[in-house]
Amino acid sequence: MYKSFSMELAGRTLTVDVDRVAKQANGAALMHYGDTVVLSTATASEKPREGVDFFPLSVEYEEKLYAVGKIPGGFIKREGKASENAILTSRVIDRPMRPLFPKDYRNDVTLNNLVLCVDQDCSPELTAMLGSAIATAISDIPFDGPTSSTQVGLVDGELVFNPTSAQREKSAMALTVASTREKVIMIEAGAQEVPEEKMIEAIFAAHEVNQKVIAFIDTIVAECGKPKHEYDHIDTPEDMYEDMVSFITPEAMEVAVFTDEKQVREANIREIKDKLEARYAEMNPDWIPLIDEAVYKFQKKTVRKMILKDQKRPDGRKITQIRPLAAEIDILPRTHGSAMFTRGQTQVLTVTTLGALAETQRLDGIDENETSKRYMHHYNFPSYSVGETKPSRGPGRREIGHGALAERALVPVLPTEDEFPYAIRTVSEVLESNGSTSQGSICASTLSLMAAGVPIKKMVAGISVGLVTGETDDDYIILTDIQGLEDFFGDMDFKVAGTHDGITAIQMDIKIHGLTREIIEKAIYRTKEAREYILNEIMAPCISEPRAEVSKYAPKIVQIKIDPSKIGEVVGQRGKTINAIIEQTGVKIDITDDGAVSVCGTDAAGIEKAIKLINIIVSDFEEGQVLEGKVVSIKEFGAFLEFAPGKEGLVHISKVCKQRIEHVEDVLTLGEVVKAVCLGKDKLGRVSFSIKDVK
Repeated sequence: MYKSFSMELAGRTLTVDVDRVAKQANGAALMHYGDTVVLSTATASEKPREGVDFFPLSVEYEEKLYAVGKIPGGFIKREGKASENAILTSRVIDRPMRPLFPKDYRNDVTLNNLVLCVDQDCSPELTAMLGSAIATAISDIPFDGPTSSTQVGLVDGELVFNPTSAQREKSAMALTVASTREKVIMIEAGAQEVPEEKMIEAIFAAHEVNQKVIAFIDTIVAECGKPKHEYDHIDTPEDMYEDMVSFITPEAMEVAVFTDEKQVREANIREIKDKLEARYAEMNPDWIPLIDEAVYKFQKKTVRKMILKDQKRPDGRKITQIRPLAAEIDILPRTHGSAMFTRGQTQVLTVTTLGALAETQRLDGIDENETSKRYMHHYNFPSYSVGETKPSRGPGRREIGHGALAERALVPVLPTEDEFPYAIRTVSEVLESNGSTSQGSICASTLSLMAAGVPIKKMVAGISVGLVTGETDDDYIILTDIQGLEDFFGDMDFKVAGTHDGITAIQMDIKIHGLTREIIEKAIYRTKEAREYILNEIMAPCISEPRAEVSKYAPKIVQIKIDPSKIGEVVGQRGKTINAIIEQTGVKIDITDDGAVSVCGTDAAGIEKAIKLINIIVSDFEEGQVLEGKVVSIKEFGAFLEFAPGKEGLVHISKVCKQRIEHVEDVLTLGEVVKAVCLGKDKLGRVSFSIKDVK
């Protein structure tokens, strides 16, 4: 017999069934939120794999189209690789939970979330976040949880928790906050320039909701939770660590890491490891495999002590100082737009490409409101950017996550389709990396879009701040613009993007058990200060406003409106008419259901001709109207002229020329282009034309 637990959450019922299904997993929860159903499981291996020196956590979010009554497209008719939304959801589940597993735990752990049924008003992503936390909390896997997550919208200036589908459509903010019992542990947000004060209010309102959910989860754990299993604890032997510190000395380690050149620092650390290998080859060969872990621990303690106690950063900067910045545009002469943004040893090149609206990305997922994407941001992180060598296998979860973050940051400032009827793609190529490449890609993308002539409403910049904490909540220091080493050995990577007027995106990753309100507030205001500097001093001097016109190499798009009832005439049977226009003019044509017609091409004459043909097709012939047409058929009684694909008119033999003729062929030939004037309708209601009466 299974156990079921329920609570009211944001006006809907959340129900958790335990021991109903998947009983062989270490922990399993069948989650119901409204009519959304997700199976969340947590499993762990019995022991670590040989040679694993990290915590191998895998998080999966599986979208099944049967959950929304769809059959997958294509030939195979089954779900393929994970969608972008599934990958992003997996990441947002991972981030608040990973810090709560023991730091020396090396068993493989998989958190799997199978979406079985979707109620569009009850987010399956949120349900999976709660499900993973519950499944892990009731399992025997060591875990310092539970956590809870809440989504927050901003509708008509009011905060809405776990918004419905209709509320999400109108919301000026999409915020997700995860919490432990005491602190906020994860923040993810997209927003339409929400002020910092409002964002902070929303974060801690969500934190209060999370406390109610955690209390609910505690009742489930109390009744169904398993004792946590024992595991092999891994740490550097104390006598080895003490020997290493006395042999290398803290002063020498400080010298090794105290440089703004990543390559120099890596060479210094390599030299230290070589010395230790030589020492232990004679002294204690069993310690040689432990050198990497021991040196990592020594570095970490050294860097954290330098920052927290001495307020010295490895590259010598002040706590609030940003690395040297540079911005350039028009790096590539024939692309539609390009820009490069450099921050210290982090360098990102973004290229903008404009296309017809037909090139908008189609989405086939479980969110019925997300069917297409007009703006696409892609982020690439090649191995050479960090001086390594490995083959490219396409974008991984990190690349997809960073691309989505930049995309989210820029969407609020993009022009509407009516203002700028283009599909837009930006690609950020990381050329060099030493921390904060995602924020560099936001800055580079803003400049690239402006250089391409995309009329964005405002400039967007991104910056990341870090954190090093001591023994108490009051013992901490916040670092502006963290580089790779500070991210690696620090406790937080708090990324915030926005305009002068507010925040457009947040992503917070931490390695500790949560942040206090004081730290979050200071971090948000520190990013605002840095963002203002970047916008005013670096980006604006490079390009202060979007170019008035798109590049000569970009397609030109002209948009007209037609009567929606005439769309069928423009398209023609099986697309015959529209394809004929495209073939004649070399343009691309997109038509929406409301009658908006976008004509896209690189040749202005071709665009003009296509628009002229479309206007002829959708217009009724009027008496006195003069048109140019091609002779497409000759009969005994006259000739048919094609004024536009699918739009023809008859010139009676008596109206071909001023003189009487016996045969139409004596005057006209097939394919000949002539002018004709509309004579209006005859007694039978037919429209006729005359060549001879053209003035």
